Amino acid sequence: MNNLPSTAAVFSYRPACVLWVDGGDAAAFLQGQFSNDLRGLEPGAEAYGLWLDRRGRVVADSHVARPGSGGGYWVVSISSPAATVMRRLGDFIIADDVAIEDRTAGWRGLSLVGEGTGAWLRAQPREGLILGGRRAAAESWEWVFPEALRADADAAVGTARALSEEELERMRITAGIASVPRDIGPGDLPNEGELEAAAISYSKGCYLGQEVMARLRSRGSVRRTLVRVRGAGAPPPVPAPLWSGDRASGELRSAAPEEGGRGFLGLALVPVASAPPGTPLAVEKGGAPTLEVAAGH
Repeated sequence: MNNLPSTAAVFSYRPACVLWVDGGDAAAFLQGQFSNDLRGLEPGAEAYGLWLDRRGRVVADSHVARPGSGGGYWVVSISSPAATVMRRLGDFIIADDVAIEDRTAGWRGLSLVGEGTGAWLRAQPREGLILGGRRAAAESWEWVFPEALRADADAAVGTARALSEEELERMRITAGIASVPRDIGPGDLPNEGELEAAAISYSKGCYLGQEVMARLRSRGSVRRTLVRVRGAGAPPPVPAPLWSGDRASGELRSAAPEEGGRGFLGLALVPVASAPPGTPLAVEKGGAPTLEVAAGH
């Protein structure tokens, strides 16, 4: 009765960032820095969002989670480094009663992909944190826990199919889900990677970068956009500049081999003019096109 659904698959990893944020001003401080709304975040709940700079550029992403009991908050990111998040937060602690502790080294994570994985995770109490996944178009979750519980967590998922990193990356790219900071990072706006729906609140009060987000919403457009691409041969090292003849046309940010080795899939940040499906692109200036924008981005 406690077995994972037969369609579930699991990937084991180390989170890039696990911070513990505490102090009398922790709630107000995080609310004033995080791009999503933390008001009313109940014990045991979490929210995904971004840490922006004053220009609205993406410094890092994370989930902010409240423990089931007691005070304080967990700040967890699958891909944004702890040092980056700590520096971003620390730069704005002035007279606030806030303490930040980096606990990344002592934590592990399991990505669970497949219908019913969320219900399984919540079917009984789990040590650690359960976070909404951003790895695949299918239902996905992150179960993050202290290193000391790794054996128990591995036993809990039992004989579920193990995902390779390449397979999981292919799932994410196919779904068009931006990874921070790989696909959308310090030089980029959230809206260029379609992160606004998942990570931006337009109704909360002031936070760093909020004015830029409000202007983007009213303007309703960006100059660049993240698109799925498909290429021939092996994927090139990323990031890789993209070209239309002698004209720069964006950058390939992520890439993974297609299943069966027929070519590769990728995510590229390109000018809006280069975004229509079928647009040919090259990885060398003046070179012959070796990839094109895929449909359904």
